[in-house]
Amino acid sequence: RTGSSACGKDAEKLLSAVLGPKSAENDTDTKPQISREQGVQDPQHEKIITVTTNGSIHSPKFPHTYPRNTVLVWRLVAVDENVWIQLTFDERFGLEDPEDDICKYDFVEVEEPSDGTVLGRWCGSSSVPSRQISKGNQIRIRFVSDEYFPSQPGFCIHYTLLVPHHTEAPSPSLLPPSALPLDVLNNAVAGFSTVEELIRYLEPDRWQLDLEDLYRPTWQLLGKAYIHGRKSRVVDLNLLKEEVRLYSCTPRNFSVSLREELKRTDTIFWPLCLLVKRCGGNCACCHQSCNECQCVPTKVTKKYHEVLQLKPRTGVRGLHKSLTDVPLEHHEECDCVCKGNTEG
Repeated sequence: RTGSSACGKDAEKLLSAVLGPKSAENDTDTKPQISREQGVQDPQHEKIITVTTNGSIHSPKFPHTYPRNTVLVWRLVAVDENVWIQLTFDERFGLEDPEDDICKYDFVEVEEPSDGTVLGRWCGSSSVPSRQISKGNQIRIRFVSDEYFPSQPGFCIHYTLLVPHHTEAPSPSLLPPSALPLDVLNNAVAGFSTVEELIRYLEPDRWQLDLEDLYRPTWQLLGKAYIHGRKSRVVDLNLLKEEVRLYSCTPRNFSVSLREELKRTDTIFWPLCLLVKRCGGNCACCHQSCNECQCVPTKVTKKYHEVLQLKPRTGVRGLHKSLTDVPLEHHEECDCVCKGNTEG
């Protein structure tokens, strides 16, 4: 294991560096405070580590049983603002098991300091957490243990610096999918129309084998939707994807007032309203990287509808009645785009 020998060395020294000396003369404005009742560090305090080269952090006493009632927070800050920080978990990983698949008691979590997004929270020992990459030059790690059932070996995280390929516009697009930050990977996944395309992207060398495994009805891997629904076959993921497309941002029937639509307040039309195709729905799964998306037309056609037109006669009582063709816009295709970027 590359670099794993660093984990487990000087554990007590690291714990002392984070918690501070035990002397009662500590500066209360700069040192973390320890609760006498529970021995838990104030989670508002964090140990800032300036990152100039590769290194590692770990739970106290790693790879042995970590102490109870502990809260430790590290914030890794790279000196170079144009680099990312990559976190790789040591294969020796074990914390208190989750309850109902939720890490409630002992856990380690990784957070993006720029927006407070929690990239992941892990506990138990069934699997090693995946690799994490920061969005910028900082990343935060938090370790929590309660007063019951400490486990071993704890955790060890190796951190390395990554230099973006394009420094003028950092982009992780050249990284393999498994190395992308979760939000970037989520945007990439959203762009595929079929599960076959998605699996080919994720595993280009063995996508056919992975696809076969995905649909193989192995009892241990069946989801709750399969078991509780008593379905005779595995759910068609492509159909689910298509349903989202059909019922999200799509052309749908809208009734429009002809007077308002044509801006003809001097004329009466019958029928007063007609049905047209207009874009509607929501953009909850918009794959654009923006704060707000909206459903807009990408293909518009003009169609003529024959209606009865009633217009006042000039200087004469009564109405002039005639059949006339009125042009109305119909939206043929729609898409979710960033609000404010709907032109061109």
